[in-house]
Amino acid sequence: MLAWMQRGRTKEPDIAPNAEENMRGSADTVEYTGPLLSVRGVERSFDVGHQKLKVLKGIDLTLYPKQLVMLKGRSGSGKTTLMNLMGGLDVPTKGEIIFRGQPLHEWDDNRRTAIRRKDIGFIFQAYALMPLLSAYENVELSMRMADVPRSEWKARATACLDMVGLAKRMHHRPFEMSGGEQQRVAIAKAIAHRPSLILADEPTAELDSQMAAQVMAVFREIVAKENISICMTTHDTTIMEVADHVYEMVDGVFVV
Repeated sequence: MLAWMQRGRTKEPDIAPNAEENMRGSADTVEYTGPLLSVRGVERSFDVGHQKLKVLKGIDLTLYPKQLVMLKGRSGSGKTTLMNLMGGLDVPTKGEIIFRGQPLHEWDDNRRTAIRRKDIGFIFQAYALMPLLSAYENVELSMRMADVPRSEWKARATACLDMVGLAKRMHHRPFEMSGGEQQRVAIAKAIAHRPSLILADEPTAELDSQMAAQVMAVFREIVAKENISICMTTHDTTIMEVADHVYEMVDGVFVV
């Protein structure tokens, strides 16, 4: 196994019992120090004809700062549904989703969209890059959408692409790159606006084992250097050793 797979687990911090006790700093610079995201008793049902299809059946999950967490399970187990709820793309039928001490599940779509632009990054299996834009322009676009000051774009985009090993490929378009390179552009794009959470849906599914290992090495570096937590779904058992915690899902519940 590669050396980076042998790194130790991130120690979970001591957590105060409520949001107020997890706030520190002056009134002008308040820092939240509790769990980054908590999922409490979450259920999600969908109407299918005249019946209710229960996809999630009571999920509890806590994600701390600077962690790499994986959701393992077969297709249809509920992983993507849970990720959509964690990212504010959907709301639970029952239960709570607390992001940085705030009730994400209670917010309207506009407020959830605003928090996604600022604090959450997404990485998709299909890369989701603009085909006519270069790697640099794709990363820059994510900062434009997050209202990052223009003066920061060049330095930040260059730094993010350098972090994923693509400094020499930044002016190439997606069709000029391999699948692994495109996925690394997607990672650079996701971290450019400095989110506190990245949600990655099967980010290594289309990659061979060597490319998948490179992507996971980048993830571990991001967690260490960028103060970002990553939650990803996967079927790949060969990459799970790098995770701080692995949750296995079967039929909408976590199993031990």
